[in-house]
Amino acid sequence: MIVSAKGRYALRVMIALAARGKSGPVPLKELTAEEEIPHKFLEQIMTELVKAGLVESARGKNGGYLLTRPPEECTAADILRVTEASLASAECTEGGECPRAEICPTLPMWKALDEAIDDVLKNYTLADLLSG
Repeated sequence: MIVSAKGRYALRVMIALAARGKSGPVPLKELTAEEEIPHKFLEQIMTELVKAGLVESARGKNGGYLLTRPPEECTAADILRVTEASLASAECTEGGECPRAEICPTLPMWKALDEAIDDVLKNYTLADLLSG
């Protein structure tokens, strides 16, 4: 699995929002400048994060984006599941039926790797990432 730029940017912007705490909505323009993410690309990412319920948008003069839950309750897995097509280590573990599954000597290894990746991503919250 290789995390895309979209996934890395989504993590960065979510950490930036977590760092603001409850100081109010953060304008997209501000996030774009601080995180050095292209404006149009960040717009797309934020739309996906809003649809997934991880952030909410506020319109108007003082509008922007806010986290919908505390940083301690939002994991890297939550975020990357929104932005990545798959977190699988191999095509055969993406949920489809592999015709060789019953005789494949490597399938248990790929499944174990997927579980390890998932465990790591589920164990890092925004609060963890924020504190470094």
